[in-house]
Amino acid sequence: MPRDLHPRLLRGFVATAETLHFGRAAERLHLAQQALSRDVRALEEALGRRLFDRTTRSVRLTPEGERMLPKVRELLALQDELLDGPDVRRPLLVDLGNDVDGDDLTAVRVLAAAREACPGQELLARFHGGLAAAAGELLAYRLDASFGRYAGLPSGVRAGLAQLPVRLEEMAVVLPLSHPLAGLERVPLAALAGHPVDVCAGNPTTTEWTDLGRRLLDAFGLVAAAPRTPPVGVDEVGHYLARHGEAMLTTTGGPGIPGAVTLPLVDPVPLSLVSLVHRPGERHPALRALREAAGRLGAREGWLRRPAGGWLPAEDAALLGGDSGISPAFSPA
Repeated sequence: MPRDLHPRLLRGFVATAETLHFGRAAERLHLAQQALSRDVRALEEALGRRLFDRTTRSVRLTPEGERMLPKVRELLALQDELLDGPDVRRPLLVDLGNDVDGDDLTAVRVLAAAREACPGQELLARFHGGLAAAAGELLAYRLDASFGRYAGLPSGVRAGLAQLPVRLEEMAVVLPLSHPLAGLERVPLAALAGHPVDVCAGNPTTTEWTDLGRRLLDAFGLVAAAPRTPPVGVDEVGHYLARHGEAMLTTTGGPGIPGAVTLPLVDPVPLSLVSLVHRPGERHPALRALREAAGRLGAREGWLRRPAGGWLPAEDAALLGGDSGISPAFSPA
């Protein structure tokens, strides 16, 4: 075994192990995919062992790779600790959007996994309502990380931020129980014709979400509800829906709303790409733990795998790279 291994090779191994996808791993490391493949082969040759099983359709860790991964993470964490300044002992401020409970909220699950993996670091949750609001806090150094639809931010804001694609969430509608479609098990997009859909157009903190909603409605000839002052909290959302009687766009896995039902959208399944967003060059070890937790959860649960025929705007699909398998647009029959 050689006496020296360049950290670049080890970081390439970790990124590939966490994404199980050379394209996404290369994007995370800001490398060409060909360069990352060379680095992984060089590491395997230097160690004299095969770390990945590769086919044209999949990448998997070998048993040797599985055993090596936690040791490499520890080694890289030690190197970064030596290189980082004293400020890394401060808490990492992580925006979760809203202080609500849900069965499968992406930001909440990633934060919990990062805390478990990095008990020596303090990660503090913040609640800014939407990525549009959180982006300003990130750029002003009052926040360290957030989650949301990066493609929906203004180009000037995106230029000052970095993003890691984390999950393709399936979109849904919340319907008051009095709504004509509330008895369905799932809602075909075509069934929403004639039923205005609330895309939170009155909420200035979630403009990235409103942009996604309008793109979806425009693509399928549907109508957006009038902008209104947004409710805050699940009980208030229930009162709001009962008062206005309209469908509200959301994603699956969120909290239950009193007096309402959340139903998945289908034919096709519309998708929302959630990214982890932070300042480029940030070296805080807790941010590294957050990125690694997102990669582990995503690889284990297929968070970036789309359902057949899933709808996603071209701007969002571009963030996943050319070999992502995402259909950037869907044309209804």
